[in-house]
Amino acid sequence: MMQVHEHIEQLPTFTNAVVTIGTFDGVHLGHKAIIDQLKRTAQEIGGETVIITFDPHPRTIISSVPGDLKLLTLIHEKARLLNEAGIDHLVVVPFNTAFAMQSADDYIRAFLFEKFKPHTIIIGYDHRFGKGRNGDFTMLEAYGRELGFTVDEIEGQNVAEVVVSSTKVRNALLESNIEKANAYLGYPYFFSGKVIAGNQLGRTIGFPTANLQIAAAEKLIPGNGVYAVTAILNKNNVFSTYKGMMNIGFRPTVDGKRRMIEVNLLDFSDDIYECSLEVHVHAFIRGEVKFDGIEALKAQLQKDAVVARELLTTIG
Repeated sequence: MMQVHEHIEQLPTFTNAVVTIGTFDGVHLGHKAIIDQLKRTAQEIGGETVIITFDPHPRTIISSVPGDLKLLTLIHEKARLLNEAGIDHLVVVPFNTAFAMQSADDYIRAFLFEKFKPHTIIIGYDHRFGKGRNGDFTMLEAYGRELGFTVDEIEGQNVAEVVVSSTKVRNALLESNIEKANAYLGYPYFFSGKVIAGNQLGRTIGFPTANLQIAAAEKLIPGNGVYAVTAILNKNNVFSTYKGMMNIGFRPTVDGKRRMIEVNLLDFSDDIYECSLEVHVHAFIRGEVKFDGIEALKAQLQKDAVVARELLTTIG
């Protein structure tokens, strides 16, 4: 079980720490290459894997457009994925202006070396650090020779000849290209919300929907459209998984006034208000369409349900 450390002044003494640093937003296949190397190196030297990440995301502090960034993984989701990946320690560093203003030299000497005493530091090919992002692999390697740690650099990881990055995953999701996003991630994109009351139109046409309220405004929601999903329902701490289809959008056939996330759980009709639902998005079915009335909408939903079942059966 991975240990999570949230107090930078109360870190344990790590054994032959093999360290990497980054936001790890999405824990995608590019990150997985670093994680795999981290684990291999730790195994070779009898060490512990240590990932240093930041909360909030640095771009929310130092971006020229604060608040514009949507996250693939919230901090607890990131921790879950890293735990599943077999990491020993996750250190969550509070990111603020003072931390961002550290020189690259102070970052290496006073932060990385003094607090972690690394045996090895592994970084991605584009890793930069310190005020003005002046620090790089060459600087880190020079300090490693002086202070006695090794530095390794991992090249960018390709999927279909494209170097994977969190930005590319975000863009794919916003374009409703869930297949591309999931290929980059290596798992189905997911988000969670609480089921709240809607106008209950769905149940009158045979498609009761769970209207989701997303608690974290910074969580990225895919582009508008209809998707094939699986959903994990938490009802009174009893967890059940269902196949379903999801609509994200403004419901132009009904009112078109505000963006909503509605999940129809197939073969399910229980009352689940105030329960939580974790939605895993597997495939895009179609874009948002305004139909000529409720009956036309109902007919299309019947077709969507057939497609959703087929896609989910194919995906397995």
